[in-house]
Amino acid sequence: MVMIRNCIEPVVAGAQIASSFYDTGLLLFVKDYYNQTTNGSSENALQKAISNFYITYSLTMGLTPLLSAYILGRISDRFNRKISICVPLVGYLVSRSFLLFVILWEWPIEVMFGSAALNGLTGWFTTYWAGVMAWTSQGSTESRRSLRLIIVEMVYGLAGFVGSLVSGHIFVKLNIANYQGVILVCCSLSCYVFCVLYSIFILKTHNSVELHAEEYKNKPINENGSMGPEHTEQSKLLDGKPTENYAPEGQTNVSPSKFILITMFTGAILFNVASVGAEDVINVFVLKKPLSWGPVEVGYGNAAAYVTYITSFVGVFILSKCLGDFGLIIIGMLSFGAGMLIMAFARWTYLYYIARAVMMFSLIPTPIIRSIISKHVQGSSYGKVFVVLQLGIGIVVVTTSAGFNKLYQATLDWYSGFCFIVFSILGFLSIIPMSIAVCKQSLGGQPSRASMNEETTYGTLTK
Repeated sequence: MVMIRNCIEPVVAGAQIASSFYDTGLLLFVKDYYNQTTNGSSENALQKAISNFYITYSLTMGLTPLLSAYILGRISDRFNRKISICVPLVGYLVSRSFLLFVILWEWPIEVMFGSAALNGLTGWFTTYWAGVMAWTSQGSTESRRSLRLIIVEMVYGLAGFVGSLVSGHIFVKLNIANYQGVILVCCSLSCYVFCVLYSIFILKTHNSVELHAEEYKNKPINENGSMGPEHTEQSKLLDGKPTENYAPEGQTNVSPSKFILITMFTGAILFNVASVGAEDVINVFVLKKPLSWGPVEVGYGNAAAYVTYITSFVGVFILSKCLGDFGLIIIGMLSFGAGMLIMAFARWTYLYYIARAVMMFSLIPTPIIRSIISKHVQGSSYGKVFVVLQLGIGIVVVTTSAGFNKLYQATLDWYSGFCFIVFSILGFLSIIPMSIAVCKQSLGGQPSRASMNEETTYGTLTK
């Protein structure tokens, strides 16, 4: 029971199923709303109306966390990790109930911009996902952290796959009177209620001392049958202090490699600009000719996107046996760039799915980058650092997303797949910071904080 209470996966799964239901419901509601207001004047006019709505909606929701995300991250680091998870989930629950009122009571669609603002002020995905990553990092050893983070990503994707697969069917088949999408939104809100209650009353904070005790308990034993000196010294530390605050006598805490952190932040932001921007454009792209998808096809398409989380996990599980973290990141970026090139020429539905298949490893980079970052900072700063990373990604992604949507609108009549070529180029360019980091490490770059502490401890005790 205690082990289950330490698991963040039920929250991740429930919140992502809720998000999948909501995203499908919102997209199809917005499409129907603007289809009526434009009186079916032209498909391009409908595309531009939907795109403009999402520009304002995304900008509002992406920029408002600037006022709260960092504060919530600091409070979470200082008091309780659950704060950066629970507060955004409550915000999701309250703000996304607005869509229900818009459908039932025919409120103006502009109310959804207020919903986005409220969602952002309570931290949004920026704080929520940073909290999840901090929770997972604190509850895992360095040797298994990359795999642990990608497992959480896989759960996120698997839940999104299930939610997307059924969301279109719920939207079409389950309705109250003429209020299409009401049941889908209610299902979404029910999932958020579960997540809020679970995270507040069931989820248990990790004991980092016990975790490190378990890690060092598995240290190898010397030939004479005694434990190694580093094990003995670290065991003493576990009696009263977390290992992350320990520095051997005569030594200071190892400072993080700023160069590695800068390259990781740069690569993560550039890659996420491409990947998130691509998903935003794809959501609108599939609604127009030549694909012209309906609710069920949209659900299947979203489900195919979430399968990438599963294939990325399998890729890390298998390839990590022969490749390091940087090799995995580069493979993921190559996978994304190649898939976007194919997506640029998707004139038939089967080409869309081929592109998704080529992108099977495209979700590897971001969690592995977070894993590398966590190995170069103190554990007590995880929440703050991950929020800063997520804020950097969020700000750049949201501000560039408006530009990408305008570019998509401008190229609709010329070549609607042009945006995907741009995303492909950005994906390939994000490899450059990773390559620089690899060269830095191969030339004697700084290893992770924990490994340096262990090596220094061993050297000091054996002199």
